[in-house]
Amino acid sequence: MSEKENKIDFLAVGDIVIDAFIKLKDAHVHCKIDTDACELCVRFGDKVPYESVTVVPAVGNGPNAAVSARRLGLTSAIVTHIGDDKHGADCLESLKNDEIITTYVEKEKDKPTNYHYVLWYDVDRTILVKHTEFDYKFPNIPKASWIYLTSLASNTLPYEEEIAEYLKNHPETKLAFQPGTFQIKLGAEKLKDIYKRTEIFFCNVEEAEKILNIETKDIPTLIKGIHALGPKIVSISDGPNGAYASDGENIWVIPMYPDIASPLDRTGAGDAFSSTFTVAIALGKTMPEALAWGPINSMSVVQQIGAQKGLLTRAKLEEYLKNAPAEYKAKKI
Repeated sequence: MSEKENKIDFLAVGDIVIDAFIKLKDAHVHCKIDTDACELCVRFGDKVPYESVTVVPAVGNGPNAAVSARRLGLTSAIVTHIGDDKHGADCLESLKNDEIITTYVEKEKDKPTNYHYVLWYDVDRTILVKHTEFDYKFPNIPKASWIYLTSLASNTLPYEEEIAEYLKNHPETKLAFQPGTFQIKLGAEKLKDIYKRTEIFFCNVEEAEKILNIETKDIPTLIKGIHALGPKIVSISDGPNGAYASDGENIWVIPMYPDIASPLDRTGAGDAFSSTFTVAIALGKTMPEALAWGPINSMSVVQQIGAQKGLLTRAKLEEYLKNAPAEYKAKKI
């Protein structure tokens, strides 16, 4: 049986990128008193020294989710685009090393592979992003149990309409949706067919406010608003306050899993949570169980540089779960 004919458990759809982590040592953070907004500041018009650069290929929300699912035991593939360049070749090699099916990776000539610069200061990061506008076409996928749709470039509305049409023609395929920046900017109305078809939806509090065009930190209000768009399960993360999930009847909350050491880099924590939650549901776990799985992988990821190195196997994740403190459990609110 060829790779294309194999049944795919988890199909990630999202842009792939190379991240160059530039560790700054001469900078400071300025936060406004009346808002949560903070700014990374360096001396203007000067030479600013940096400590190190670490280049990590084949990352981005989609690839991170694909690798997460594979580490947890699912057959995992990705639909994405690369340029016909060295950066693209590096991404392809990295995916293959992580046992990701690369049949649906499209290589385009005369277009550069996405390359982002991560300004890394303390444990947080500011990312300089540029998404190449590839010629997006959704391939003919024979069988996929789950599609995990996430961050894409700004020119992808027709592409997402193709995905919605595929889902319409394949009712057996379930959709997890973790929207990226441009998908949120497009608005829920333009992506209404995607929202209506979504089995599990992921975002954080600030993203939920943007999607719903409201200003409130009230989790039940945000969850109710997202459910109204169509998703059956809604999960909203709230930073250090933990993560929430709802099936439309009950809302559950779980705290962050305690860090085993001080976090090194927070890149990919959200992707780790969302993809792990999806995998747990795909494996037949309940929503509270899935909610307990997600933060463990997030905790592990932030112990390493980059979004994938710390992703856990199922055995290791279940070991952390077994040894979790008594207060680490999902509670109904």
